[in-house]
Formats: sequence, structure tokens, C-alpha cells
Amino acid sequence: MASHNPATRTNTASTSGYGSDDDAVPGGDPGTSLGLLQERLSAYKHMCAYLEDYVKAVAKDQKSQSKDSEKILKTLNHPLKEGHHFNQELGGIAGLFENLRANTQAQSQLYAETEQNLEKSVLPIFERLHKEVKAKNKELSSGAGKQSKAVEHARNASQKHIELLGQYTATFDSAGGRTTAANDPYVLQRGAWYRLNKQLAEENNHRSDLINIQNNFQAFENHIIATVQSGMTTFNQYMASSLDRSKAMYGDIAHTVSNIDQNVEWNGFLKRNGHIMISPNAPPRSIDSMSFPNMNHRATKALIEGSLERKGKLSGYKVGYYAVTPAGYLHEYKDNDNFRADPEPEHSLYLPDCVIGAVDGQKFALKGKDSSGNKLVQKMSMSTEYHYKAHTPQDAQQWYNVIQSVCSGTTNSLPSSPVSQQSSATYPPIDTAGHQQSGITSTMSPQHGQPGMAGHDMAHQPGSATTTSPTYNTGEAQHSLAPQGQGQALPDRTAGGLQAPQNQGNLARTPSGSYHVAPMTNELEPRKY
Repeated sequence: MASHNPATRTNTASTSGYGSDDDAVPGGDPGTSLGLLQERLSAYKHMCAYLEDYVKAVAKDQKSQSKDSEKILKTLNHPLKEGHHFNQELGGIAGLFENLRANTQAQSQLYAETEQNLEKSVLPIFERLHKEVKAKNKELSSGAGKQSKAVEHARNASQKHIELLGQYTATFDSAGGRTTAANDPYVLQRGAWYRLNKQLAEENNHRSDLINIQNNFQAFENHIIATVQSGMTTFNQYMASSLDRSKAMYGDIAHTVSNIDQNVEWNGFLKRNGHIMISPNAPPRSIDSMSFPNMNHRATKALIEGSLERKGKLSGYKVGYYAVTPAGYLHEYKDNDNFRADPEPEHSLYLPDCVIGAVDGQKFALKGKDSSGNKLVQKMSMSTEYHYKAHTPQDAQQWYNVIQSVCSGTTNSLPSSPVSQQSSATYPPIDTAGHQQSGITSTMSPQHGQPGMAGHDMAHQPGSATTTSPTYNTGEAQHSLAPQGQGQALPDRTAGGLQAPQNQGNLARTPSGSYHVAPMTNELEPRKY
């Protein structure tokens, strides 16, 4: 009797398809479980090919009545490819082939008249089964195989963003906390959460598909074994008319196949590969158990965050979610949702370059440039005054204290409230007595050169009917924060035009009544109406 090599495992990855449930990006190949099932289908495909070769060889042997028994044995002499998928004990697929080898070794002659019956009736059964196995393998590759690639793509995106977070958190201290708004570790951390959530959705969908495939795989294997049983039974019927020796031999083959339990191979497969297959009872992964490097770095924790209202240019106050980060930025978001969309800041103010005004109840103001967007947009952006309103005065004071500790300079100016403009038909007379010794002051950032907010006494001066409004010193002219016609000292009218006010320190007024920093003459020409 010719010897044969035992079945061995060939080129199968031993790593699990999923890593630890608490790892953000598992280290294993997501397609390992799928690949194992595809490899199992490949084993059945080769099994069908072996059976086809076997029947063909038997038919040829019946025709030639020669030494085809040795040729038949050659088709069975090779170990099964992926033979480690089958139980090596008797009573399974491997036992079936062992029985075939033993009976073929004893086979001496076959009848030529059975050749046509074997080729027309038995062989097509295994050919159809072979095509079914191929179609099943193609179905896995086009369905779950593509989804496995989507999982791999989502994992690569998460890993790339986490590495980017690690890069900028590592340079956070060495750079003195200075970084761009887009590379703020707080922003990168929220982006990492978004990509991890997307990764989990892909993984859980892929996991559900694989569980369904596993559940249906047993029924498909039952069909394979039932088809093999049917083909071999038919094969035995045609061979029954052969010699008694051949009939006894093939009867033994059919008896061996009939004794195969339809679940024995699948149960043995699960027992041997239970550590690789997905457990249907294991819970899906949850975002609550996720962790990744530097997620708790101090640069990712906001100094203060919560909802504020910001006044728009053409609209009233609108609620947003704001955060002051250790990097020195005040980021504005639509909301605090990290998962629905990639959280990109609507506005980002670099507070060391900004100036904050004093708190007025629930309101306070900031002046600075928006640091969001690309570098070209940042260079073209102008310094803008932003007005904010908290829910309570205590919240406003808390925001003010945190922002003030980050800003390079502060003022005592109060946010201006919307006031209807005064009619230009008449102007109240100006009392210049209270402004003889007054001046306009401003603060400048010693580090960044940003304009400061000038602080003014908001109380009424003795003998004066008006109050001065907070102003910003832009380096060219003083611009009032109060609406036109409110809180601005106006010159008196005379019969010949406007009467020049008394000297305001080193300041002078134009015929329109506005202050200028550069010295100007107080000799005013009559206004022409």
C-alpha cells in the first residue's frame, strides 16, 4: 500500500480578527476571520475537485481495464489541501478519503460499460457542487471582503489622526504651547473621537455580517455533505453492476460517507478554531470603552468650556459652544457633539493677541483676529470686536477671569448695548467744562502689539449731561464703541455754524465733532448746509 503524507496546515494566519476591546486600533488583521472561512471554502472546493478527478479516473479505468487502479490512487495520494480543516479521525471528510485510498488500492478491474453512466450521472453532481462552492467563495469576497477593506481604511484613518495628535502634544511643551488652530491638541483630540466612532461603525457592521455568514455556513456545509452523499450513493448504484469485488469496495465507500455526521466537521472546526472565530455572544464594541494615547494630556483639557451667546454682525445673539484651551485659543463650535460630524471650530481667537473688555452683567467683549481657516485667510482677516453673553453674571465673570488670565492685556471697557440712534435734526448743547482736564487713554499689548481697549469712566461727570463711550485706539484714530448719537459730546450750534469746543488736552476736533490724536487747530470753518 502506498504511503501518503498527513494533512498539514498551510499558510493560515493565527492572529485574531479583533484585538482587545479597549484598544482604539486593534493590531490584528480584520479579515482574518473572513479569510479563515474563505480558506475553508477553498478546502471544500478542492475536495470537490478531488471527487471529480476520482470519478473521472474510475470511468477511465472501467474503459481501459488496465492498471488504472494505480492512477486512481495517485489522485488520492496527495494530502488534502487545507486538510487541517477536517477531523483526522474516522467519521469525517479525512476518514472518507482514507477509505477511498484503501479501497482503490485493492481495486483491480473495472468495467468499461460503466464509464458513460459515471460521466453522465455522477460526475455532474460534483461539478455542480464545485460551482456552488466557487460561487459561495465569490459571494464572500465581493460582500464581506469589500467591507473588510472599508474597516481597514477606517482603522488607518483613526491611527493616522491619533499619531498626529501624539506629534503635536509632544511638541506642545517644547514650543511653549504655541501651535496653529488646526493643530491644537484639543481640536485633534475631537477629530480622533470622530474617526474612532466611524471606525467602530464599520467594524460592528462588518462583525454583524461575519456572524450572519458563520450562522449560514453550517447550513451550507450540510448541503455540501448531503450533496457528496447523494453523488456517492449514485456512484454506488452504477458500480453495483460491476464485479462483486468492485461492488463490495464501493459499497464500503458509500457506507463510510453515509456514516458521516453532518455536524461533526463543523463542530470539530469550531472546537479547533474557537479562539479565532467571532463569538456571537460577545457584546459589540462601545465608544465608552475606547482609549488612545494622549487622550488625557493636559493640552487636551479645556481651561473652561460651555455654551455662550455671540452677537452676529446682522443678527442678534446666537448660542454656540466655546472652549478656552491651554494653547491659548478660544474656539467656537456649533455644539458639543463629537460624533455627528467632524468638529471643526467656527472661529478661533488666539487670546494672547486679543484684548478683553470689562464685564457688564452677563456680557463682555473681545477684540482680535480669527485664527481659523488657512494661512492666507488668517493673513487677510481683520481685527474684529466680538460681543459675548453668558447665561448668568456669575458665568460671565468666570469666563472673563479665565480669558483675562490668558490675554496679553485687559481694559475696563464694557460691551456696548444696542441703542437706537438719535435723530440728526437736533443736538443737545455740549458742556465742555467737564472735559477740560479729561483725556482718552488706551492700552497696547507689550508682547504682540495688538490694540488695547481704552477704559473710561462710565459715570456722569459733574455738570455734564453726557457720558463718554469705550473706544479702541487703532493707531490712527479713536473709534467709539457707542452707537452714533449716543454718549458722544457734540459741539454747540451757532448762527454761523458749529462753535469750537474748548481744548481737550492735546486733542482737537474736526468740524464733524470727532476727536483726533494728531494736534489740529481749533479754528473751525463755518459748516455749509
